[in-house]
Amino acid sequence: MLLEQLLGAVRPEFRAEVLVFAAADPVFGGGACRVESCGRAARSKGLCQGHHLRWVGAGRPDPDVFVASTDHRWRRQRPNAACRVTGCGYGTARGGMCQLHGQRWDRAGRPDLHGWLADPPTIKTPPPGVVCAVAHCDLWPQATLPLCHAHANTWKVNGRPAMDVFVCRFVEVTATAEEIIRLGLLGPQLRLEIQYVLQCRHEQRATKTLPAVVMAVVRALAATGAVSLLDRTEDEWRIGIGRPAPRDSNLRALLIDARRKVSDLADGDSWEGEFDRDVWQLRRLGFTGNQRLDFTAIEQPWLRGLVKRWLRWRLGAGLGLEAGRRGLRSLTRFALFCQRVGVGALADIDRVLLERYLADLHAELAGRQRHGDQIGQLNSFLHAVRQHHWDDTLPATALVFTQDYPARVERAPRALAEQVMAQIEHPDNLARFTNPAYRLVTQILIRAGLRVTDALSVSRDCVVIDAESAPYLRYLNHKMKREALVPIDEQLHALIVEQQGRVGDAPVLFPRSTKNPDGRTATTSSTYRLALYRWLALCDVRDAHGRPVRLTPHQWRHTLGTRLINRDVPQEVVRRILDHDSPQMTAHYARLHDTTVRRHWEAARKVDIAGALVAIDPAGPLAEAAWAKQRLGRATQALPNGFCGLPVQKTCPHANACLTCPMFVTTAEFLPQHRTHRGQIIELITAAQARGQTRLAEMNQQVLGNLDRIIDTLDHDADDDASVGIGDSDAG
Repeated sequence: MLLEQLLGAVRPEFRAEVLVFAAADPVFGGGACRVESCGRAARSKGLCQGHHLRWVGAGRPDPDVFVASTDHRWRRQRPNAACRVTGCGYGTARGGMCQLHGQRWDRAGRPDLHGWLADPPTIKTPPPGVVCAVAHCDLWPQATLPLCHAHANTWKVNGRPAMDVFVCRFVEVTATAEEIIRLGLLGPQLRLEIQYVLQCRHEQRATKTLPAVVMAVVRALAATGAVSLLDRTEDEWRIGIGRPAPRDSNLRALLIDARRKVSDLADGDSWEGEFDRDVWQLRRLGFTGNQRLDFTAIEQPWLRGLVKRWLRWRLGAGLGLEAGRRGLRSLTRFALFCQRVGVGALADIDRVLLERYLADLHAELAGRQRHGDQIGQLNSFLHAVRQHHWDDTLPATALVFTQDYPARVERAPRALAEQVMAQIEHPDNLARFTNPAYRLVTQILIRAGLRVTDALSVSRDCVVIDAESAPYLRYLNHKMKREALVPIDEQLHALIVEQQGRVGDAPVLFPRSTKNPDGRTATTSSTYRLALYRWLALCDVRDAHGRPVRLTPHQWRHTLGTRLINRDVPQEVVRRILDHDSPQMTAHYARLHDTTVRRHWEAARKVDIAGALVAIDPAGPLAEAAWAKQRLGRATQALPNGFCGLPVQKTCPHANACLTCPMFVTTAEFLPQHRTHRGQIIELITAAQARGQTRLAEMNQQVLGNLDRIIDTLDHDADDDASVGIGDSDAG
């Protein structure tokens, strides 16, 4: 059966025992060696095998410098070293001398070499003009061969082939060599399997495949005597072939991928072939990678079949893979419970059983975020069974009610503190992100609020210009499964245009840097996250307590939402910018903002105009009303260096003389403003005294005294604040 499938799948151009590809082939070609005039195909770092070895031997210098300075000729093209004796044209054999002169020096008792070389003995030489038969070699040939000493040794090592054939091997390459894969060592079916795999790789153009690695696989397979790749499991191939990892990691990777492709061909790559299996290979169902869904932990056949049907329905409706995994984990937990209490059929699942299960969940997961999710997944499953009539034996009492869910726990704020954002957004720190693509991704996440997966997968032509010449970033909202647009500023637009120039004709704006010949595959979120964390460590971003900041890219989305709310942007506008599906999702930012502000206000050390501590009991009976007053005061009477504590029903008799007002309250967050203000006051006093304006100087002396007391008090207590966690503004 498999043989017939292979015969039908492999095209004629891949059926040959010897497959020839151009060096410029996007999959099997390496391109030309970077060294000008080398003429050989590149293998690694843009260099042919010979020049790459030469580069490694030179200590891996700067590639551009190496390419410009190295000899373009490879080993077979380079002349062999000549004898150290002046005028001798024989090649070096030992000690820097040819064989004849080396023998003469030995017979002389090995005297001082420098003195001996000044007057060497006479040896037999060939007729004038007679040189080695290798075209580029000007050394004298040996007496019995038309080759110099070194080339004669090479000829012997290679089995003494015909002289004209041997000499042709050393002809200089004028065009880039072709890439050749020879499959003659393999049996008929195994050869067809490898041909099929090579054809798939050529069609998919997902990763480069060096012919040298293919040949290593061919030789390894031939040594095993296997008839088919399916003769062994993946683990057996991984363990039983090649040298210890990582020496042959490329060989193993290609071999395992080859087995998977042949297995997929044999088993089919559709739901019809995969559904009945207890382990789904998701690559056969249109998902990327080699992930699986394993149902073997659900031992009850009647329940396993229903769970598989439920997940097929949900995945077919566009459910994300991770959400599918959560559903499988939840139903696996329920299956283990049913097994433990002796449930033998779907008909045994009633309200009484569900209440027992809910009690178990509460005992194990109370207070944890996934408590409610476990209940929700089970409810969704039972509802789908009933709705689609998959099994009508499910009792009508098998119901989950709203009251069964745990009380919703308000999530902690995830927006980053402005102190942290100031460090992240500082131009000097952004410049330390040496990869311009990753730097741009970071700015898109911060300024446009995209989810990291959405940002990394934007197309190259992602910018849309409206009738007023305003730019918008177009992207696919993977969570909502729809296209969305978000307004961006001209600066971000200019950075995107620069990135478009860097990626050329690649379909995506942030293509993966390796194994991506056509630029179709976007950079993965894991790759970006690794670069992000290294950058944060390099910039030494720290929170209010001096601790290194740990964040996730998604927190920038929360930060943007909170920033917009704080700037009094209407919630509906924020919803559209973030492409939320409901106003309730956006309202969360407004609630979080108010919660965060209140928490920091209650925790912060507050002092009045005299520098005395101001005590406000956050837990007192008037706490809610007091906070309402403060919240209104902050919104309507906010000062640049503190807050007004005057009741909102009264008016201020002091105009703007806040620093002489008994109602004035400030915190440590305004210390920089206080210090700047103090410097300005000192300048005013000095100028007034110089002009003889005594009254003006006295008025400002009072303000200066108040500032000094405020600064001293806040400075004195700053260390204490940090030690107890007061004023922590990093919610992430």
